Amino acid sequence: MNTSSTLSSWLSAFRIYAHPRVLGMLSLGFSAGLPLLLIMGTLSFWLREADVDRTTIGHLSWIGLAYGFKWLWSPLVDRMPLPIFTRLLGRRRAWLLLSQIVIAIALVGIANSDPAVNLTYTVFFALAVAFASATQDIALDAYRIEAVSLELQGAMAATYQAGYRLAMILASAGVLWIAAAVDSSEAIYDHAPWRFAYLIMAGFMAVGIITTLIIREPDVSFNKVISENEALARQAIAHWQLNEKFIQVLAWLYGAIIAPFRDFIVRHGKQALLILGLIAIYRISDVVMGVMSNPFYVDMGYTKNEVATVSKVYGVLMTIVGAGLGGVLILKIGIMRTLFLGAVLSAATNLLFVWLAGRGHDVSGLIFTISADNLSAGIASCAFIAYLSGLTNSAYSATQYALFSSVMLLLPKFVAGFSGQFVDAYGYENFFIVTALLGLPVLVLVWLAGKAKFEEKDTR
Repeated sequence: MNTSSTLSSWLSAFRIYAHPRVLGMLSLGFSAGLPLLLIMGTLSFWLREADVDRTTIGHLSWIGLAYGFKWLWSPLVDRMPLPIFTRLLGRRRAWLLLSQIVIAIALVGIANSDPAVNLTYTVFFALAVAFASATQDIALDAYRIEAVSLELQGAMAATYQAGYRLAMILASAGVLWIAAAVDSSEAIYDHAPWRFAYLIMAGFMAVGIITTLIIREPDVSFNKVISENEALARQAIAHWQLNEKFIQVLAWLYGAIIAPFRDFIVRHGKQALLILGLIAIYRISDVVMGVMSNPFYVDMGYTKNEVATVSKVYGVLMTIVGAGLGGVLILKIGIMRTLFLGAVLSAATNLLFVWLAGRGHDVSGLIFTISADNLSAGIASCAFIAYLSGLTNSAYSATQYALFSSVMLLLPKFVAGFSGQFVDAYGYENFFIVTALLGLPVLVLVWLAGKAKFEEKDTR
């Protein structure tokens, strides 16, 4: 194949982003991306400025464990109708709308709480945002998986990431810029600028609410699969001679809770544990490092505007570029190879923060480090989302994807909770080295999973 035809082939691959449903994921990704940093990275910046100690900030990152336990209530999102909402909007849109409204209300609560005066109030509303946001993710991930075929999942993941990252610019750089603009003196902590910025963020949840009211429900054969599962469950327990109403409840519980997990194990057999192991640690380098990134910027003397411009705008744009590149790489070289490349880059670029820590306040060094780190994060995230989407059965998309994404966050978030203590004891440079080393086991599991997938295809 000559150079011209190769270039034409790659350019043609980018046309997948013109698909209507792929384009539609921009605003939905925006809705999903807005709450996360408002209770994680941006909030940690606020907390540090309010003189909350690093150990407490690290422990408060456990608020993010709500995303790790969302599989517990994902069967309800998959199966339980909401009064009026479900009848008018459908099962995915009903849960989306409810969660988005709760997020907006809880963000108003955070805005009106001052962590320097009463940290408990701030934590309470942050937890409310986390649980509502995790619920939004359950419904939105199911919608994304059900909306298009497997071939377009890479593009859907990339476009979703683009919208997600644009929201993160707003939730991070936007908040910092707004707070800095109305802050009379950055040398003295003041709650008012943060309150104003978070109230504006609550208003931006209208983007998700309006989008949810406009989009259509995906066409998925749901009732047939569920009714078959429940019929089998009723047959299995009929000889117990229980009350008919109780039998119906047990059959519903089987179809909602047991059947999705049983389906995953039956389909993947002995490879199920390997897959779950890979999911559990794939993003561990980035998640653990990310908790201390904003405190690191503060301690290195970077101002709000510098962090907003370099890390939260330029860096996020590089992530979007990485996600777009990841979608094309998936189409050209496959999911597993792109997954491996993303894992290598994610671990390696953490070492750049070691170099940056030794330079102190260096904006040029920050630009270089953030560029490389976020580009690799975009590739890795796109590949990982596409990989998880391909593992689900559309009949149980909400529950199974919630399980995968929960497993993805549990261990990293738990380990990240001790990041502040580690930095206090050993310093930033050793911390960044350890986060890079955490990525080495990931490479082994990606290789094993890819090998198992190849052998499975070879035996068919």
